[in-house]
Amino acid sequence: MSLSNIGNLMYLYMDEIDPGEGTDAPEFLIKASVKILLEADGRNWVPVIVREVGTDQYEVIGNEFIYAIAEEAGIERIWCIIADSNEKTIELTRILTGQVTPKVDLSIASRDEIQAAFQYLIEKPGSFLKGVNLATATNHIDSAHRKNWATLDPITKLKCGITRGKKLDALKEVFYVTPSALKPEADESISAPDLKSLTVKQLRDMAKQQGLSRYSKKKKQELIEMLMDTK
Repeated sequence: MSLSNIGNLMYLYMDEIDPGEGTDAPEFLIKASVKILLEADGRNWVPVIVREVGTDQYEVIGNEFIYAIAEEAGIERIWCIIADSNEKTIELTRILTGQVTPKVDLSIASRDEIQAAFQYLIEKPGSFLKGVNLATATNHIDSAHRKNWATLDPITKLKCGITRGKKLDALKEVFYVTPSALKPEADESISAPDLKSLTVKQLRDMAKQQGLSRYSKKKKQELIEMLMDTK
């Protein structure tokens, strides 16, 4: 395919298109949509997004539901938009078509991003986070020293109503942490002199927020060394 076709709207034969990951839409929705489609003019006015995988061969990467309707209806050709095969393009397409939930890097997320993500999770039907206080969770996580987190586990120690198990797992739908944030050069915001200005209680709280263990009986200098080792 010529690069000039990328971004173009094309009328492709169904037998040239692989369904890709497919859709998990209920059979009722597909069959009911087929009836409406055929009662109209049989054309999918909302195009399917595809990428080329071979000569005159394509794969669906967006709007799988529409492809499933066309397949069930026995339509010979459907309208498609041709996308490039870049992995970022595929990821973006799946996000924009509602097939994948976008995620936020909690290592660097702003307070507004944290709050919006938590509100989304709390308000979901059947959410395991229904009892979590939005303001408390947002404030505690926003104030935590998150740049050195290797996992989301330290959240369970922030006293914001989130425990291990289903509540913590629910966060993985919208949050992740970047492994590169663990590199020494990734966080220079707190130095040894800065740590020396803190009280023992503040140092222990910081160690707790970072998910460190065996900090409760450490002396001040030991706590400083422990925290510096994580940078």
